[in-house]
Amino acid sequence: MSGFVDLLVPIAVVAVAVVLLLGLFNMLRGGNANRSQHLMRLRVLLQFIAIIIIMGVIWWRAA
Repeated sequence: MSGFVDLLVPIAVVAVAVVLLLGLFNMLRGGNANRSQHLMRLRVLLQFIAIIIIMGVIWWRAA
């Protein structure tokens, strides 16, 4: 179980970074504004999930 918990934080951080980069690349090349908006909303959601995961891992290790 500890190995799975150790992988959650990097997976969450990488997911946020990938969506952020996709959104930035879309904006830089002049892509669809609706797609950029969707990607940035997805980024905010993934950041929320990543914070929940990080706080959960901190709580798990403190217990």
